[in-house]
Amino acid sequence: MPLNEIALEELGLAPRWVRKGARADRGQSPVEGAEALASAQAVAAPLSQREAAHDASLSEAMSNASERRAARADIASDEAGRDRPARPVSAPPVGTPAATPAPAEAPRSDDDFAWFDTGASAEPAALRDDIAAPIVAHSGVATLDWDALAERVASCAACRLCEQRTNTVFGVGDQSAEWMLIGEAPGENEDRVGEPFVGKAGKLLDNMLRALALARGDNVYIANVIKCRPPGNRNPEPDEVARCEPYLQRQVQLVKPKIIVALGRFAAQSLLKTTGSIASLRGRVHEYEGVPVIVTYHPAYLLRSLQDKSKAWTDLCLARDTWRAASRRGG
Repeated sequence: MPLNEIALEELGLAPRWVRKGARADRGQSPVEGAEALASAQAVAAPLSQREAAHDASLSEAMSNASERRAARADIASDEAGRDRPARPVSAPPVGTPAATPAPAEAPRSDDDFAWFDTGASAEPAALRDDIAAPIVAHSGVATLDWDALAERVASCAACRLCEQRTNTVFGVGDQSAEWMLIGEAPGENEDRVGEPFVGKAGKLLDNMLRALALARGDNVYIANVIKCRPPGNRNPEPDEVARCEPYLQRQVQLVKPKIIVALGRFAAQSLLKTTGSIASLRGRVHEYEGVPVIVTYHPAYLLRSLQDKSKAWTDLCLARDTWRAASRRGG
């Protein structure tokens, strides 16, 4: 995705796409709209036709008074505009237009916009504990060593993201590092190379580490929440995060870091199981798998939001202080 589109997206200025057949200004789905139309058309049927049919039934079966009263009550309810299901009939009245079928769901485009740092999503992908719990419990990932874990990720076909990937992006760096940086999901360059944070965003991340007297691969391990690139850099779906989360959990268990830095809104929300915005998550010490977590901006966001680089530096200083405190406690 071009950097200018990333910047617009991360600033919340990207176009808002609305599925065909849906209206953004009304809380009504296409299916609900079709049902409402069918109900309105049923009410609009000529009253004289219904009354004629009803009078005929009165003359044919006087003994069925209770059923006729129920039929009259249904007619009165329809005319009053109440939301009640129509009684089954063998054929629609003559002249009544057929109900319009609900429009088919538009296919998801590969050009959907990707993550940005400043907004808050309705539900982060990793909130679905009901999905994640059985996967973690039965996957067997928790017993794998580094080599076996890397092989499992490379051959993983647990979700549909495997269908379009070029390479899985397992992680890179010092496997016994005290610092662990966790990003969101691979982009186009990462998918091609098979390594997290390459290109301009990767260079900026390396400079950020250098400012802390750190370096990629030297007391630093870098990974992503998702190991395969989502098409069009869209946000991963809840089931995709749930199926990938055991890999990240095992990486954290193997690395045993003293500090985790979550890079970007989606990574922070997925790790912390929250819908909070990045502004509300910054400046505090959180926790994942017993490890302190500091939240900061994604390097791709900082490339087009230079005014927030000072905020990112403040976050990194908090991470450094937290790491030093953890090191002192651990001896």
